[in-house]
Amino acid sequence: MRWRTRTAVALSVGGVAVAGAIAIAIVVASSATTRAASDAPAGPPPDSASESGAVTVRAVDGGADYYGHFEDGLPDDPGFFPIGVWFASVTSSSDTEADRSMGVNTYVELTANSSLELIADAGMHAIPSVPEDGAAGLLVADEVDMWAGPGDGAWTGAYPGDGQVCTGDVACGYSIMAELVDGAPAGLMTVANFGKGVAFWESDVEAQRFLEFTDVVSTDAYWFTDPNICGATEGGWGPGDGEAIPDGECRIAANYGWTVEHLRSLVSPASSKPVWQFVEVGQPFGDGPVVTGAQIRSAVWSGIIHGARGVVYFNHGFGDACSTENVLRDACGDPVREEVAALNRQLADLAPALNAPFVDGLVDVDGSVDVAVKLIDDGFTIIAGATSANDGEVGFTIECGNAATATVVGEDRTIPVVDGRFSDRFPDSDTVHVYRLEGGTCDL
Repeated sequence: MRWRTRTAVALSVGGVAVAGAIAIAIVVASSATTRAASDAPAGPPPDSASESGAVTVRAVDGGADYYGHFEDGLPDDPGFFPIGVWFASVTSSSDTEADRSMGVNTYVELTANSSLELIADAGMHAIPSVPEDGAAGLLVADEVDMWAGPGDGAWTGAYPGDGQVCTGDVACGYSIMAELVDGAPAGLMTVANFGKGVAFWESDVEAQRFLEFTDVVSTDAYWFTDPNICGATEGGWGPGDGEAIPDGECRIAANYGWTVEHLRSLVSPASSKPVWQFVEVGQPFGDGPVVTGAQIRSAVWSGIIHGARGVVYFNHGFGDACSTENVLRDACGDPVREEVAALNRQLADLAPALNAPFVDGLVDVDGSVDVAVKLIDDGFTIIAGATSANDGEVGFTIECGNAATATVVGEDRTIPVVDGRFSDRFPDSDTVHVYRLEGGTCDL
């Protein structure tokens, strides 16, 4: 089995951030017992939802205990929600202390000189790209949909920068995924991240095959900072319906939710495995915009509203003004660090709700807002994120329940609920509010 050693640095190609596929040597792993992603827990069956009129209860993708089915995997504790950083270096306890202070609990890919022992000692988790003792999972591949393409051709064993990847002119991305997953240690959770091939360029049938191989999947589409993503042949092949997307409709948090929803729609069987999302925290493209703290927060919540079961921060910056391999630790992260830390604390506090079932059909919205409702304890948690600026107030109508007030989580205020209705302001497309409604769960 051909695994690559972890490299010490992340790279950019032509000014474009490359989120993986950048290690420097090929090694042959010893043969071991292997398993395919099909051996992973299948998730809740399609008929596991319970219904009460038009209101439907839906389990989170894979089921709340999904991670606990793997050997030395991530915690299946309802209080754990994966908050990761991409391709970090962990060489001292000060590194883990800095990241833990930001609310990070998981490393997805690591530099070659990183220590899994330090990560474990800090009570954190690692998903490197080579099998290692103490890892909570294995990153099988990154953006293979782009550098190898959708096809069953023969793989030469080479990675980008090493020479020809596929023999002849036949794409070999499926072959690469199959070989790498077959070589993964038995019982270890496998993870793969994909790029614009799965997000935009490939047919649903082609993209769906890429998602079949691993236990957790994600794709990176950086709507706030990618200088090309609004074009007709990128985002235009996604939410743009074949046309270039105006900035006001492209560079919005709701498109991060679209990306998660698109990936979820391709998973088969439906809802059988978690989809994670990538969100940038710096300037991944030298000639692109710099993301703001408010944009990071709204992007993360949009993905969660649409079903993301984990977030991974792309933590590198390739901008001329501030280039770094670790935005959140370095001075480049000063403008966003406080807001990202506050967001991560809120995610950790709300983890039991994020891992709880969705309640579909409970809330009707009068305004440009996406909503997810969670069933937890004796009430509901409602997460609402604007999809565009809203003039005036947005109205929420609750189909059942006896709540008299909606507590706005983290904002030190409440809103009266009158005749099953309350309203709030969402003045711009980055506005997110989380509400807690006590007073029964409609017998769900």
